[in-house]
Amino acid sequence: MTERKPPGVPFESWIDKQIQDAERRGEFEQLPGLGRPLDPEMEGPYDELWWIRRKMAREGLSVLPPALALRKEAEDALAAAYAAPSERIARKIVTDVNVKLRDMMFRPPPGPPLGMRPYDVEEVVRQWRERRAAAGDGRRDRT
Repeated sequence: MTERKPPGVPFESWIDKQIQDAERRGEFEQLPGLGRPLDPEMEGPYDELWWIRRKMAREGLSVLPPALALRKEAEDALAAAYAAPSERIARKIVTDVNVKLRDMMFRPPPGPPLGMRPYDVEEVVRQWRERRAAAGDGRRDRT
């Protein structure tokens, strides 16, 4: 569509004529997606960041405020500590996440408040031992 709008012709009329000419030439007959419904994400008010949201969803990415991301990381770390193969590894997991929790506690929150405190390493290890014993794993790992 390289031709210019003639002077004095309303823009809407000129566009309508371009569309009608393209329809007569059959340019709309083999378009990709023909007959399929429109993307539901494109309905509603225009969102100028739609392409970023779609790309993040396609890549499986999400953006959480730092406090919420750390809360998730701490919960995952606690689960990993309980599933750790040795006491040494359970201690390391909890100690590492505690460093991050303390750092977040002592600086102003960039988002919602964290609302968590560092884990008690000895309590987590005690529960780790109980879970391991309950699972029937009689091995004692003292590393």
